[in-house]
Amino acid sequence: MPAHTNGVGKGEVDDRSILGAVAGLRAEGEAFLADLVRCASLLGAEGPAQERMARAFADLGLEVDRFTIDESALKGLRGWSPSLASYEGRENVVGIHRPREVKGRSLILNGHIDVVPEGPAELWTDPPFTPVVRDGWMYGRGAGDMKAGIAAYVMAFKALKSLGVQPAAPVYLQSVVEEECTGNGAFACLHRGYTADAAVIPEPFDHTLMTAQVGVLWVRVETTGRPAHVLDTGAGLNAIEAAYRIVTHLKALVAVWNHPDGRHPAYAAHEHPYNFNLGRIEGGEWTSSVPTRCRVDLRIGFPPGLAADAASEEVERTVMEAARDDPDLAGVGVRVEFRGFQAEGCTVDPAEPMMAALARAHEAVRGEPVRTLAATCTTDVRSFVLYGNIPATCYGPKAERIHGIDERVSLDSLADVTAVLALFMAEWCGLEAAT
Repeated sequence: MPAHTNGVGKGEVDDRSILGAVAGLRAEGEAFLADLVRCASLLGAEGPAQERMARAFADLGLEVDRFTIDESALKGLRGWSPSLASYEGRENVVGIHRPREVKGRSLILNGHIDVVPEGPAELWTDPPFTPVVRDGWMYGRGAGDMKAGIAAYVMAFKALKSLGVQPAAPVYLQSVVEEECTGNGAFACLHRGYTADAAVIPEPFDHTLMTAQVGVLWVRVETTGRPAHVLDTGAGLNAIEAAYRIVTHLKALVAVWNHPDGRHPAYAAHEHPYNFNLGRIEGGEWTSSVPTRCRVDLRIGFPPGLAADAASEEVERTVMEAARDDPDLAGVGVRVEFRGFQAEGCTVDPAEPMMAALARAHEAVRGEPVRTLAATCTTDVRSFVLYGNIPATCYGPKAERIHGIDERVSLDSLADVTAVLALFMAEWCGLEAAT
């Protein structure tokens, strides 16, 4: 097996010893993941989970940087998404490793601590923020997306330290907020000065290397009609029905983006890469009154290579043309607001040295060539690739029902991803004797 010897000695730290160290930390890694799942780190409530991350980084002997996103400094920059909540009291946490002497390539290991709402608790087999292990899976909101990935990079770093070695290059372990709605956490890390020769995010993509991701817009459309008693509905304008009519027009725009002739080459083999979701609806005042106002929140995917402001303009133009030209919308007031994701798509060159090194580590652990994935979602990879000129990808464990009921992650898969990240770190960064 390859030995990793930058400043260490005569090859006493090889792949076999690293894999053994990872295996010895499996139970600890699962316990750490359970700790994170117990922290209900919903939007605005990430504090307890970030406290746990700060302790974990300090226990690794890392310098810990905790900072609040400076919205006033960042909101005018390309890559920023309109925020949904105040950043007061909500911190990013970064663990910083500095080698005695830089001999290898630097690395960012990034993960998001925030989770999506759990939905109706009564639909879960067990309470969503009570981690439960059954048949080799850990259940709980955020277990897969993406606290398992965070546990993997923490334990990968710890495995190297347990062998008396450490990366021979700077390594930044980042636990960020707001990946699920804006991406501003990772964006803020970039603009705080954190850069590296590569970045890896262990999102739950089932041991694949991500080569592309779509753009995503969050859009709010508000319609205003005219109230009336239901004894004469024709005297009113139904705002809820008007909102659904607007949705029909926007679905037609997304269909154009998904047409094979206009599809990005990374998604040539994918029948429908840019997805549309009507995520929330609120409207009406009284069951027996024609509703005056309706508000819908939409998630719209769009192609890589299309700038977020250009995609937003197409969406707004589609809505306004519909309001002007569609007779079913005559007299209805329409307003469009962009809040949350204004996330551009991006691609990752499979020939990047970082991709090859991850592929080698994957094959050493899994015994098979790595697969690639053009993802139909967005991740924080875009901040590194588009705005930091940092080669970046996602590689993480197998999870199921993320954003759904009874979310779960495979613990065997978690162990394998931890091993892959440890081997990758040893090759990419090189090793030196631990301080």
